[in-house]
Amino acid sequence: MPAQLVSIEAAPDLVDQVYRALLGAISSGALAPGERITQEDIAQRLSVSRQPVLQALRLLKKDGFVHDAPGRGVLVAPLDADWMRKVYQVRGALDVLAARLAAAQRFRIDPRLLERGRRAARGRNVEAMIDADLAFHQAIYEASGNPLIGQSADQHWRHLRRAMGAVLQAEPQRETLWDEHEAIAAAIAAGHAQRAAQLSEEHVARASEALGRRLAQQLARTASASTPTRKGDKA
Repeated sequence: MPAQLVSIEAAPDLVDQVYRALLGAISSGALAPGERITQEDIAQRLSVSRQPVLQALRLLKKDGFVHDAPGRGVLVAPLDADWMRKVYQVRGALDVLAARLAAAQRFRIDPRLLERGRRAARGRNVEAMIDADLAFHQAIYEASGNPLIGQSADQHWRHLRRAMGAVLQAEPQRETLWDEHEAIAAAIAAGHAQRAAQLSEEHVARASEALGRRLAQQLARTASASTPTRKGDKA
């Protein structure tokens, strides 16, 4: 007797497409922190049924990108500088391990990745900046030979993309970041595992401190701008 399987109401690939569309909108700021979104509205805007939207929202909620809202729908989760520092702590540990393992293989990172990053840093396309940064680190994850590193880092990068996008809209990426990347790549290619690990740890620490500081400043400015001026207060 053949096994009885429960029918799937929404195709997984459609759920994934809706998830990625919503995550992209949240990361870019098109769906702003605190904004309310509903199944009906998203289904209409994406021209899909409500079922895959419901599934995608459940995944986004599990991943911490949306929260329950009073009444109908959900709210886009607020940006939190302290939370991002915690994300960087985990990412830093993964980056150090990946660099050490990649150096054991004397892996040579494609120099075109570095040039792509420098080009992006000189431009104004925020998505290109983030994509180039992620591509560099993914190359090291893959070179480590341990697929669990990339899989684990992927979830953290989803949160980092959102914070990086918010910060880089107002302040361009430092081109010196790519000097740091080049030094890491050189240490890996030379097989200097300890040096590669140390440079990676310092790189992530600097990135965490800079992004956390800028994000906190930006959130403070946003909060100040949204606070109504009381009668009698100086403008």
